[in-house]
Amino acid sequence: MFDNSELEELLDKLENIEDEAAAAALLRDFNEKSKILGQLLMNTDKSLSHDEWKQKCDLAKQAVDEVLERIRSY
Repeated sequence: MFDNSELEELLDKLENIEDEAAAAALLRDFNEKSKILGQLLMNTDKSLSHDEWKQKCDLAKQAVDEVLERIRSY
């Protein structure tokens, strides 16, 4: 998903956001979205068909990417 250098860059970016409330909200959102993606990638829900799993993974990845773009835009 993410390597250490990417996470370090992300955390540095968040630390440099002057609005601490916004930074905390972005970090919380990133954690929530990446947790969902991680759970899907681990495929803990065996009731999903492959197509359903793939679609949910794609949507979860898109949600993580959107949060990352918001963080990088600061």
